[in-house]
Amino acid sequence: MIKIDLVNIWVYIRRYYRKHQIPVKESFKNNRIIQKDRKIMKITHICLCGTVTDHFSYQDNLLPKYHKRLGHDVSVITSRFVRDNKGMITTDERSPYLNEYGIKTIRLDQKFGKSIRSLFRRYKYIYETMENEKPDILFIHGFHFIDILRVAKYLKENKTVTAYIDNHADFSNSAMNWATKNMLHKLIWRQFALLIEPYIKKFYGVLPARVDFLTDMYKIPKDKVELLLMGADDDKVNEAKPKEIRNTIRRKYGINPGDFLIITGGKLDTAKRQTLLLMKAVHELNRDDVKLIVFGSVIKELRAEFEGLCDGHRVQYIGWINSDESYQYFASAELAVFPGRHSVFWEQVVGLGIPMVVKYWQGTTHIDLGGNCSFLYHDTVGEILSVITKITSEPDIYENMRKKAMTKSRDIFLYSNIALKSISK
Repeated sequence: MIKIDLVNIWVYIRRYYRKHQIPVKESFKNNRIIQKDRKIMKITHICLCGTVTDHFSYQDNLLPKYHKRLGHDVSVITSRFVRDNKGMITTDERSPYLNEYGIKTIRLDQKFGKSIRSLFRRYKYIYETMENEKPDILFIHGFHFIDILRVAKYLKENKTVTAYIDNHADFSNSAMNWATKNMLHKLIWRQFALLIEPYIKKFYGVLPARVDFLTDMYKIPKDKVELLLMGADDDKVNEAKPKEIRNTIRRKYGINPGDFLIITGGKLDTAKRQTLLLMKAVHELNRDDVKLIVFGSVIKELRAEFEGLCDGHRVQYIGWINSDESYQYFASAELAVFPGRHSVFWEQVVGLGIPMVVKYWQGTTHIDLGGNCSFLYHDTVGEILSVITKITSEPDIYENMRKKAMTKSRDIFLYSNIALKSISK
C-alpha cells in the first residue's frame, strides 16, 4: 500500500512541475518583507500534517494565539481530525468557527484518503480557502502533505504574501528505516521542499536536530533555515505559579510538604516505554519521601506491567489530564523526568522554571540553560536510579539545578517571545 502511494505521489509531482513550470532552484526575491510600521497583518496558519485540537498546548495552538495577542488578524486552516480526551483520533464537524482564543478556524473536508495515516490524503477547496482569507503572512506547519503543491501554486500567483514553514521531523521520529529515509523523505518530501522553497522566506526547525534535518535531508539552503523553539504558554505559566495550586495538588495525592515529588507525563507506548524504567527506579530507591506521579495514556500492550508498578503511594498514576492542568502538575513538583523521546512537555517545563532529567538525543540539548537539567544516556533502571539518587540525596546539587532553572534565560521558551520571533525574520 505504501509503495503504491509513493509511486502515485511521485507521478503527481512530475506532472505538477511540468504543468506549472516551477523551478526547483530560485532565490527568494518576491516575498514581501514585513513592514515595521504596519500594526495589523492577516496571518493564516495552515496545519494539514496532523491534528489540531482546541484547548491543547501544541505549537499549532499557541503560535496563532500569540500572533493574535500581538494584535494581528489570525485564522487557521486545518483538517477535521482532532483528539478526544483519551488521546484517540476523532473528527470535528464544525467549520468555520471561532476557537477558544477567538481565532477563525476552518476545517476542510477530505477529497480522498479518509485516514489521517494516509500518505495520499487530499483536501477540498484549499486553494479557494487561501484566496478567501487573503493573508499577508502564510505560516505553514510542516510541508509533509500532498496539497502543499496547491500552496506552492498559491504563493507563486500571490507574490506579495510572506510565507514561513516549520519542520517537526528528525531522525528520532522520522526516516527511522531505509524505506522511509530513502523513499519517503529523500524521494518524495525532498521534492516537495525544493518545489516550494523559492516562495518561502524562512524554514524553521523546532529543535536543533530538526534544523539539521532541513539542510541535510531536504537540502534547504542554510541561509533560509533557523531554529524556532517550541515553548510554554505564558498564561498557563502564570496561572501555575500560586503556591496554593501546588499545595492543593500535593494534598490531593498525599504528598507531604517535605516530600520530593517527581512528575512525568505523556503517551506511554512502545516508543516511550522508558517510563516503566523510571517507575522501577523510584521503587528501588526505597524512600518514602520520594514520590512519582505519572499522567497520560497507556497502550493496552503495556498496561499490565504498568499497573503492576503503581502502588498508590510511591508511584501513582492519575490518568489523562488536559494540557492546562499539566502546567499546574509540573509546577507542583521538585523535578520533572522524561526518560524517553522528546515531547513538548520538555519546553513547557523549562518555561515553568522546574529542574528536569531527560533522555539525551543529539540536537535536543537546547533545553539546557547551563545546569537546570541532567541527561540520561542509557535505557537502564540503574542509570535512572543513580541520577535520581544523586539529585535527591545531595541538596547542593538540586539547589543549583533549581537556581539555573529559574534564570531569566527561560523566557526565550515563552510563546509571547516565540511568536514575535516567528514573523520578524
